[in-house]
Amino acid sequence: MNIVFENPDKVNGLMTITVEENDYKEEVEKTLKDYRKKANFPGFRPGMVPMGLVKKQYELPIKMDVVNKVVSEKLYNYIKENNIQMLGEPLPSEKQEPMDLAKESTYTFIFDIAVAPEFKIELNGKNKIDYYTIEPDDKIIDQQVQQHAQRHGGYEKGETYEKNDLLRGDLRELDAEGNTLEGGITVEAAVMMPEYIKVEEQKALFDGAKLGDIITFNPRKAYPDNDAEVSSLLKVNKEELAKHEGNFSYQITEISRYKAHEVNQELFHEVYGDDVNDEATFRQKIAEELKAQFAGESDYKFLLDVRAYVEKKIGKLEYPEALLKRIMKKNNEDKGDEYVENNYEETVKQLTWHLAKEQLVAAHGIKVEDADVKEAAKEVARLQFAQYGMANVPDEYLENYANDMIKKRENIEGLVDRAIDQKLIAALKTAVKLNEKTVTIEEFNKLFEK
Repeated sequence: MNIVFENPDKVNGLMTITVEENDYKEEVEKTLKDYRKKANFPGFRPGMVPMGLVKKQYELPIKMDVVNKVVSEKLYNYIKENNIQMLGEPLPSEKQEPMDLAKESTYTFIFDIAVAPEFKIELNGKNKIDYYTIEPDDKIIDQQVQQHAQRHGGYEKGETYEKNDLLRGDLRELDAEGNTLEGGITVEAAVMMPEYIKVEEQKALFDGAKLGDIITFNPRKAYPDNDAEVSSLLKVNKEELAKHEGNFSYQITEISRYKAHEVNQELFHEVYGDDVNDEATFRQKIAEELKAQFAGESDYKFLLDVRAYVEKKIGKLEYPEALLKRIMKKNNEDKGDEYVENNYEETVKQLTWHLAKEQLVAAHGIKVEDADVKEAAKEVARLQFAQYGMANVPDEYLENYANDMIKKRENIEGLVDRAIDQKLIAALKTAVKLNEKTVTIEEFNKLFEK
């Protein structure tokens, strides 16, 4: 076997692999013998089929498989041994000439290989990059206090309907004269929140309603584009709704109003336990939690700024454009040429950062272990719980949630990337000179509007 790799412009590689008979003959013969032992031909006992018949039927497809396997192994071994930084997968070259495996014994395969551009990126104390520390202000702490109060509130009874109240009442179908329809739908203790009625005319019928009042409205008109809501209210299947287009009466039997919890010691204890006994300590605990949450946001922004800094420092790189577009087209066959043209520049940008990040990861000796992936999964779980206001989730729950995430193979790549990013952020925060700035959350969010 002979392998020649040409790379005159450093980014367009041409690999020529010549496979000779002795590279595949032994494996083909061995495979044919194995086939002969198992072959089932009419008139012959197993293992007694003449080799000529076995060859006639199986030799060509076996040879094709063996030759393809040999070429693939040699190609990838050569790339690995010679440290060629390949982008995407090798493509059959347009210079490839047709071959007839049935007639020839020596075969030449030519591949186009996209090679990553050469560059060197290094970050150290000579490089100054912004790092934003988010300081919780009174406004956001007030918001968190109100969220806790809202989350730990409860319902109280009311006499007159107000916006966002929850109603219970008896729902009865009416006839054309406005009387209760005999054999019509009746739903006792039907639950409604008039605020969610889509049509203002129907919603207004409930304004100022009092306990015991009877409201006449039309459910189908109230929720014109939501058959699921109407069928749930009337307790019938969607297919039956067409039979119930008329008005209904609704006699209010209960008005419930959600009231936020008072900001008092009972709330402090419900949120943080017995250690918090006054509002000052309560607000301090909230500020500490917010700082911990904001640290992740700060790190994320730092990595974005690192990327922008690195991309500017690297400048414009030369890529094998025509070949990359062929690779993109092959990987997105269902999307066509327009997709490739519209997404090429962004693909190149992503490639540049990927290559730069690989260098930075290697330079700082970053390796990801199973424990790092597990910790990344726990962090994802922690953030998801935090979205629902659950800031002090026991580690046992996070552990179980993380274990479930890791069991799903489709999650692993994302968790590994997250673990790499976290380690890279930690390394770069000590390697570069940080231009530290303290901002409010509003000021921080405005940074993403630029």
